[in-house]
Amino acid sequence: MIRQGESLDLGKLGEYLQQHPEFEEGLRIEQFPSGFSNLTYLLKCGDQEFVLRRPPIGAEVRGGHDMKREYDLLTKINPVCPYSPRPILHCADKNIIGDEFFIMERVRGIILRNAPPKNMPMTGELMQKISLNAVDILCDLHQLDLDKNNLWELGKPEGYVLRQVEGWVERYDKSKTDQLPVMESLGEWLRDNIPESKAVTLLHNDFKYDNLVLSIDNYSEVLAVLDWEMATIGDPLMDLGTTLAYWVELLDPPALKAFNLTWMPGNLNRNQVLNRYTEQTGIDTSNIHFYYVFACFKLGIICQQIYARYKKGLTKDPRFAGLIGVVNACAMNGQKALDKGTISNY
Repeated sequence: MIRQGESLDLGKLGEYLQQHPEFEEGLRIEQFPSGFSNLTYLLKCGDQEFVLRRPPIGAEVRGGHDMKREYDLLTKINPVCPYSPRPILHCADKNIIGDEFFIMERVRGIILRNAPPKNMPMTGELMQKISLNAVDILCDLHQLDLDKNNLWELGKPEGYVLRQVEGWVERYDKSKTDQLPVMESLGEWLRDNIPESKAVTLLHNDFKYDNLVLSIDNYSEVLAVLDWEMATIGDPLMDLGTTLAYWVELLDPPALKAFNLTWMPGNLNRNQVLNRYTEQTGIDTSNIHFYYVFACFKLGIICQQIYARYKKGLTKDPRFAGLIGVVNACAMNGQKALDKGTISNY
């Protein structure tokens, strides 16, 4: 099923793909039901399956929806990172489906979204294995050799944290629809407390359960990491902070439960994630509070931008109607960390 207003021109896309030898005839299109950012579709060409990604309808912030950048990034990362999908082609011609897009291989498996998959035994033992493996893969990503395939070209690490704080504060100002004092105060605190970065690594910048593909034959095995659209190089604690902000615990605001199933019994809590990461990488995480608060602020703004598009009528996806509550919940989690001096409820 394809959501209203998000359909693709089957005829034009089919004609375009037939110009490339990788694709068989008989194109069929389905839309993946989840995700709040770029639009993602399943392409079936005969017995083949691919994934097409395009920017969301009405997106005004193009940096996080740059299809050429994500395609080029995967082209560099795939040879050195076994968890990244293989990119196949990029199309800059907006006349085909209404915007640029790129196509990559489909990695078949299970993705943990905001509800347990049918017929998957969500035992505490399984959830613990998944959470441990997820943290270990993040550690692996942060220990990739940046000299291989010249990954240094993916970003500018100097001044990265400052640019991120200033950029996201600006994005919030441009997308505001409601008065949320906590968001305002978090932005001010972040500007006044920018730390000095001590390490540079590859960053995924959206590392969470619903971007991991699990094996159908071994539920705890991670086959692939998806959604590399915001990947770059920079301070690894910015990446860890994002993962921790998405790593919802049982006692977090209910509105955040849609982020992940990390609140289910058996999962590591945020402190345990932090401790395992520190042990595995040897990276100094003593200033994690700044990075966690920034990530809570950033997640709130991501939801705010989507909510602003919904309010303007640029998207009719009913999932977006209540996102202002999620924005507030993200802000409250960040403020709670500042008030209590801890990132976890445990």
